[in-house]
Amino acid sequence: MNQKELRQILTNLYKNKLSPADAMKQLQNMPYENIDFAKIDHHRELRSGLPEVIYGQGKTIPQLKKIIQSLKKANSDTLATKISGDTYKKLKTSLPKGAKYNEQAQTLVIRNKKIKQPAGLITIVTAGTSDIPIAEEAAVTANLLGSRVETIFDVGVAGLHRLLDNIEQIKKARVLIVVAGMEGALASVVGGLVSQPIIAVPTSIGYGASFNGISALLTMLNSCAPGIAVVNIDNGFGAGCMAHRINILAEKVSERG
Repeated sequence: MNQKELRQILTNLYKNKLSPADAMKQLQNMPYENIDFAKIDHHRELRSGLPEVIYGQGKTIPQLKKIIQSLKKANSDTLATKISGDTYKKLKTSLPKGAKYNEQAQTLVIRNKKIKQPAGLITIVTAGTSDIPIAEEAAVTANLLGSRVETIFDVGVAGLHRLLDNIEQIKKARVLIVVAGMEGALASVVGGLVSQPIIAVPTSIGYGASFNGISALLTMLNSCAPGIAVVNIDNGFGAGCMAHRINILAEKVSERG
C-alpha cells in the first residue's frame, strides 16, 4: 500500500463511498501480516516509497509461494531476487499470468499495479560480460520501481576506448550504476569523466586474489574520484533502489521547474 492508495481509501470513506467495515478490511494488514515464518511488511511502501521485496535465497518453495500470495492479495507489485532457475521451475505453475522471470538477473517480477511512464534515466555500465547478471538485477529493480533504465555492457578498463566510445550516452543519465569485478577500477575511471552521482557495485567475478569481490570492493571504497557511493558485493538490488531514489528526487526538482 502506498500513499495514493491510502488517500483513496480515506477519501472514499469520507464521501460515504466505502463503509467503515470495508475500509477496515482494506487496512487490516497494516502495518504487517503475520504468516508465522514471515511478517510481510505491507506498510513499507507507504513509509519509504519502496515496497517489500523477497530475497529468495534460503527460502523454501512453500514459503515463497505463501509470501507471493500475501503480496498479491495486498495488490502489491512483487519483486523476488536470487531466484535460481531450478526454484523458478518449481514455482512456475503457481504463479499468476504475466509473471516475468529474468534468468540472468535471477529475478521474478509480478506486476499487480498499472505500469506508469518510467521517469528520468539511470544508465548501468559494466566492466565485463560476466558482470551482466548483477547489472540486470539492478536494472529489473529500478525499472519495477518506476525509473527508465539503459545498459552499456563490457566497457572495462582493459579496453578504455570502448568506454570513451559511449561516454556521450553515459553523460545523458541522471545517475549511473557502475558494476565491476576483478580490480573494480571502472567506477573510478567513470567518476573522473562525469558529473553524475555514481553507485558502484563490486562483483565476485575474478581470479583467486580478487577474494570473491573484496578486491573490487576495497578499490571502489578507496576511489579518489568524487561522487561515488558503494554498495555490497553483488548487490544489484541495493544499487537499483538507491539509483531510483536519486533519480526520483531529480524528477521532483525537474517538475517544480
